[in-house]
Amino acid sequence: QVQLVESGGGSVQAGGSLRLSCAASEYTRRRCMGWFRQAPGKEREGVAAIFIGLGSTYYADSVKGRFTISQDNALNTLYLQMNSLKPEDTAMYYCAAEPLGGVCQYPPPSEYKYRGQGTQVTVSS
Repeated sequence: QVQLVESGGGSVQAGGSLRLSCAASEYTRRRCMGWFRQAPGKEREGVAAIFIGLGSTYYADSVKGRFTISQDNALNTLYLQMNSLKPEDTAMYYCAAEPLGGVCQYPPPSEYKYRGQGTQVTVSS
């Protein structure tokens, strides 16, 4: 059972930046990790994913060019750097591992076997 703990959420104004972190209890065996978000009344959206072994990354069109997913293998940590934030980015963000579909590709998965407790991101206009 992999444990994922997110941190780094908060409230910012539009145009600002946040960096989310995700500490994983098991890392190297989880080939595909990513972030998805859930806003009230909206469908779950896969935001970004990374194939740990190769470093290949995948982004939702809505965040491409603004968000960057990265990994720190030594620290077993996953990051999501979010720049040029917009009010529509407001959501609960979850770190996750092992897509239910079994593949790491575009568009980034939104359903995973493991996920963290989530961290709230609020962007005001």
